[in-house]
Amino acid sequence: MPATEPAPGLLRGTDRAAFAVAFVARLRRAGLPAGLTETDDLVRALAVSPPASRSILYWTARVAVVRRHADLAIFDRVFATVFDGGPPLPLTRSAVPPNRRDDGVHVTVPGTGDEPAAGGEGLPWATLPTIVSAGGPSTGDDETHLPEPRPSALAALAASPFEDLDQAQTAALGEALRAALTHWPQRRSRRHSPDPTGRRVALRPTIARARRTGWEAITVVRERPVARPRRVVLLCDVSESMRAQAAAYLQMMRAFTTVADAEVFAFATRLTRLTVPLRHTSPREAVDQAGAAVADRFGGTRIAANIAALLDSHHGNAVRGGVVLIASDGWDSDPPAAMTAAMARLRRRAYRILWLNPRAGVPGFAPSVGGMAAALGFCDRLLPAATFADLTEAARHLRKLATARR
Repeated sequence: MPATEPAPGLLRGTDRAAFAVAFVARLRRAGLPAGLTETDDLVRALAVSPPASRSILYWTARVAVVRRHADLAIFDRVFATVFDGGPPLPLTRSAVPPNRRDDGVHVTVPGTGDEPAAGGEGLPWATLPTIVSAGGPSTGDDETHLPEPRPSALAALAASPFEDLDQAQTAALGEALRAALTHWPQRRSRRHSPDPTGRRVALRPTIARARRTGWEAITVVRERPVARPRRVVLLCDVSESMRAQAAAYLQMMRAFTTVADAEVFAFATRLTRLTVPLRHTSPREAVDQAGAAVADRFGGTRIAANIAALLDSHHGNAVRGGVVLIASDGWDSDPPAAMTAAMARLRRRAYRILWLNPRAGVPGFAPSVGGMAAALGFCDRLLPAATFADLTEAARHLRKLATARR
């Protein structure tokens, strides 16, 4: 039975989920340690056993929410305050008709005309929208707007092109992208840890245990390699042809930097390292400092020269054995031969190369641009990157790239 269907008896016409959330929140404010698990248990209990009376509701909520004997006093006090009654009635097997209440107990049920005045003592028995008069004075208690977009709204915005998003929406989607980076490519290190299911025999622990059994290896200790995060290097194009994607790509670079400790670079005519400014704890300060650090923003594009500059610098060691992501549309002022030489060097040093092209998702797209066509043969994947949904999907490909054969 869905949580929004009417429940017979006491909570007829009431949203069970809204009632459970409000009631558990009231208990939590009173000092009873109840959370999402207790709330879910209460909703399920109300669905299985719709309360026909106040006493049945009391015992249903008490069994679902209370976990310790010391919390019974708090529960009884809050329950009595909410239902404006006396002490809870004992649980008996006497049946109460579903269309009647217990004698002497006042229970507020929506739609009956006995709702109390708005004094903050009751619970939101039904899920109703907040009505705000047009042009009326606003107070500090008005809930006329949400402080942040709902997950459903973020999911809808994630499929919108970057040029249709404002600054606040881009920042909110950037934080959602950070939360989505849960799986990261890993590599096998030289260290090992004990594991009963491992294939390798740990010689030293096995021999040490054999000393107790007359040097006969009765207990065999096995181990497995320890997995460590693989280094990720991100290069984002911030030239004039990528103006619409520049703000979103800055959010992507910050997500990669703060979550996975990646090395991030922005390039147009020259290469700029943005790893340090994008690690700022404030998202706005991080993006502002990164934007100020890129002096050649919205200029020309030299992809091949910037890749070669990265490999020639001391940051080129971060590419060795790592996963490289290049976010660009492939428009390059350098000749295709220079792109081929730079990508060949990058291919020999990197473990995987992933190219994100904002125009790759357009129907009929073909990598006919000289720079893109020259680099495509050295890439493991070519993925679209025109929306935040594309960026989230590209982040999921990182784990697949770390385990798939080339």
